[in-house]
Amino acid sequence: MKKLILSGILAVAGLATTMNAQIQKGNWLVGSSLISSNFGLNTGGGYNIGIQPKGAYFIEDNVALGGYVDLGFNKVTNGSPTEFTYGVGALGRYFLSPGEKGVDNLLNHGRWFFEGNVGIGGRSVENGDSTTGLDFGVGPGYSYFITPNIGLEGLVKYRGRAGFGNEGLNSNITFNVGFSIYIPTSKAKQVANDVAQ
Repeated sequence: MKKLILSGILAVAGLATTMNAQIQKGNWLVGSSLISSNFGLNTGGGYNIGIQPKGAYFIEDNVALGGYVDLGFNKVTNGSPTEFTYGVGALGRYFLSPGEKGVDNLLNHGRWFFEGNVGIGGRSVENGDSTTGLDFGVGPGYSYFITPNIGLEGLVKYRGRAGFGNEGLNSNITFNVGFSIYIPTSKAKQVANDVAQ
C-alpha cells in the first residue's frame, strides 16, 4: 500500500508540463463523468446519478480516440419508474487550439473541446421493461486545469439510443460534470512500472 501511495505522489509530482503538452500526440487521457442532469427531448426531464469512466490516446495533437463505459441510475420527473442505464463504446475528442476559429480560452487554464461517442447501450426499468440499442452522443465541453495535468470538466451532450426492440429513438440533452487526468506517455510507463513492482 505504501508503494502505491508513494507511486501516486511521485506520478502527480512528475506530471508538471506546459499547457499544450497534455494534449500532444502520444499522451493519454483517463477520467470520468460523475454527475449529470437530463433534459428530456421526448422522455421528460429528470436527474441522473452515474459514472462514465473513459480513456483515450492522443493520435495527433488535440485529437484523442478511446473508449468509455456507462453505468447510471435515472429518475424522470413525469412519474415514470426508475431505470438503470448501461453502455460501452468508442469515443473521440477534439480540443480547440487557442484562437482557433475565433474561439479563445475562457480562462488561461482551460481548453474547449468537442466529444462524440458511439456504442451499444441500454436501460432496464423497474417495471420490467428493458431495451438495448445503438448508443450515441455529441457535444461541446470545457476542461479547466486545476493542475497542469488534471482538468475539471463540464460537458453538454445530445445523447440518443436507437432501440433494437420495440422502442424507437430515445434522446435527451445532458449536462455532465467530471474530471480527466492527462498523462504523458513516458510518465504513464513509469507509473505502470512503479505499480507493478
